[in-house]
Amino acid sequence: MGFFSSIVSKLKSGLEKTREVFSSGLRSLLLGKRLDEKLIDEIQTRLLQADVGTRTTTRLVDQLRADFRAGRIEQGDQALAYLKTEMKAAWPPAERELRLAPQRPTVILMTGVNGVGKTTSIAKLTRLLQSRGQRVMLGACDTFRAGAVRQLEIWGERLGVEVVKGQQGGDPAAVAFDACAAARARGVDVLILDTAGRLQTQDPLMRQLTKIRSVISRQIPGAPHEVLLVLDATSGQNALRQAEEFDRAVAASGPQPPTDRTPTDGANPNAVTPHGVTGIFLSKLDGTAKGGIVVAIRDVTNIPVKFVGVGETPDDVQPFDPESFIEAMFAE
Repeated sequence: MGFFSSIVSKLKSGLEKTREVFSSGLRSLLLGKRLDEKLIDEIQTRLLQADVGTRTTTRLVDQLRADFRAGRIEQGDQALAYLKTEMKAAWPPAERELRLAPQRPTVILMTGVNGVGKTTSIAKLTRLLQSRGQRVMLGACDTFRAGAVRQLEIWGERLGVEVVKGQQGGDPAAVAFDACAAARARGVDVLILDTAGRLQTQDPLMRQLTKIRSVISRQIPGAPHEVLLVLDATSGQNALRQAEEFDRAVAASGPQPPTDRTPTDGANPNAVTPHGVTGIFLSKLDGTAKGGIVVAIRDVTNIPVKFVGVGETPDDVQPFDPESFIEAMFAE
């Protein structure tokens, strides 16, 4: 219980802005009140303000309204408990674990658009893996953006991990090749490859991603074992669109990594099919009042959120757990 409480406490701090808009408002609105149609309309507004998403909000509110009209939910306290329960139930168990290769190294390909905090997220993931006793190496495959390699090197120095790099403007796939060879030679557990920030509509960069994936799959069987898409939580519904579109684009870019994503009961039948992106690292949750985007991502896509960034230091990362996340969202 103490460990669970500490996780919730850290998430509470990271979700402070979301709670100010969402939880605090809902509590003052509902606690000690009798439920009515007007209150249900206000609940709908609060859910949308927290970026829970139109699809999810409609599903939650429609069921709440039906239960109210049938006399099953009469009090605001009951409505609050209903929302927590239903939002926790949105995720099936055991879909959020980081997939490790049967034989080292595990290769994780990090991708996303510019400005989402990808390099910082790599540092956070590195620190988390180190805390689990994993030896990590980084590959600087973003050879185009000025300063990108140096930024990764700085994090490598701070965290005590080797960074494999190439020449500025060089071939990213060549860096990936060298990084894979070095990871195998050094016997590291996990190789994390940073790639150039790209929009899902940028064909040359997507073709570059195809080449990187082809190179590493030939070097290491089954690689990449994870393709993690970094999304900026502060971008709200735009992050949701990126998740949908990026998954399609990455899926079309080359050999498909194995995935255990399957449609679940109640999942959106039009959701992105389980292929390209294997997981999401949701960054900058501490900087937004729209933490409900986590729920929307789950409801609209089949891509599991695997990690959330809740602060600025390498330690400010949490493996995503729906129970603790929703508890933190609704905390006082």
